[in-house]
Amino acid sequence: MNHPTELRMKQISLDDRYEATEGFVFLTGTQALVRLPMMQRQRDWAAGLNTAGYISGYRGSPVGGYDQALYKAAKQLKAHHIKFQPGLNEDLAATALWGTQQLHIHGDGKYEGVFGIWYGKGPGVDRSGDVLRHANQAGTSPHGGVLAIAGDDHGAKSSTVAAQVDHIFIAVSMPVLSPATVQDYLDYGLHGFALSRFASVWVAIKAVTDTIESAGIVDVSPTRVVPVLPQHIELPPGGIHGRWPEEPFPKLEERLVRYKIPAVLAYARANRLDRHVFGVADVERGGSPARLAIVSSGKAWLDSMQALQDVYELPESLATPVMESVERGFPGVKVFSLPSMGSEGERRHIELGIKAHASQIDRAFQALKQGIEALPGFDALQGLHGLQGLHGLQGPHGLQGVNAPPVVEPRR
Repeated sequence: MNHPTELRMKQISLDDRYEATEGFVFLTGTQALVRLPMMQRQRDWAAGLNTAGYISGYRGSPVGGYDQALYKAAKQLKAHHIKFQPGLNEDLAATALWGTQQLHIHGDGKYEGVFGIWYGKGPGVDRSGDVLRHANQAGTSPHGGVLAIAGDDHGAKSSTVAAQVDHIFIAVSMPVLSPATVQDYLDYGLHGFALSRFASVWVAIKAVTDTIESAGIVDVSPTRVVPVLPQHIELPPGGIHGRWPEEPFPKLEERLVRYKIPAVLAYARANRLDRHVFGVADVERGGSPARLAIVSSGKAWLDSMQALQDVYELPESLATPVMESVERGFPGVKVFSLPSMGSEGERRHIELGIKAHASQIDRAFQALKQGIEALPGFDALQGLHGLQGLHGLQGPHGLQGVNAPPVVEPRR
């Protein structure tokens, strides 16, 4: 009541999804792809670059609503010097975007570079393979870059066949980024533009229904993504970007395979686009070599993490009968469990502990240990959960812990 500063609720509007320059906003996946080129223009302007954007493609599930969202944001797009021109078909749209990456050759353009976004569903990727191959070999301009938003219509919702776009892009040597969340559309999109400029390639971004039609709160702070550009990479004479007169097509392919693809891999390593998020620490960070690895991306990564979470909850339920048996066999003994999320270099695990009088604790602990080790599938659980053995530690008041990994902190 007498607080010296009057507290007010933050004023928000629907326009914040495109006009907020920092903080958090609520976006759908489609809206994130509308906002993405605006953020790229803002970042370029802050870096002293006067760039523009060009968007073209052909709608189809799951990117069927992208053009409508772009039309609705026409005012914001125009303010950021971004032109949206839907294509007559996917091929012509991709060809137009190919042209935007040649404007720097003549040196008389209005802008220092034009970045572009192509979009289309799976069959559109199929029919556009020829132009995608040629445009990717030709490359991008140093301040341009092109993203190809490709809709994976796994359920053939609006297509005569189910589609998975990865293989087409791999065939034409385009790197593929697979967002798992709405936030990833912004983060990977900004990385995609930086990668496209750095390595002079088109960069594909997968869009699946589960992600593009979802919604969430995202961070739009301008410093969230800070691309790291690798140094000392091998470059051919004249560099890897488009030039005129251009080299013969065999030389273009050599430039792609020998220089541009290694540049893509160098960027991915420098920016940890493929990152370790679960399990033992990387060897370079002090971890030990892993015996088993699970690699997944995009929506499949979310599914994998959900499966691991479901499995990780299994040991605690399996341990309950053992814990109850120990308490029945040793009156006065209390057995408890504590799930741990783990930390850097440490797996998620279940901690088991015993609180008892010193005269009972050794026998009760051994009973608990033997019961846990006798659980069905205990050997498999060791591999999945880091149960590399059960270890006890004498603590105050006769408290012992059972834990994995081996280091155990006594708990009261």
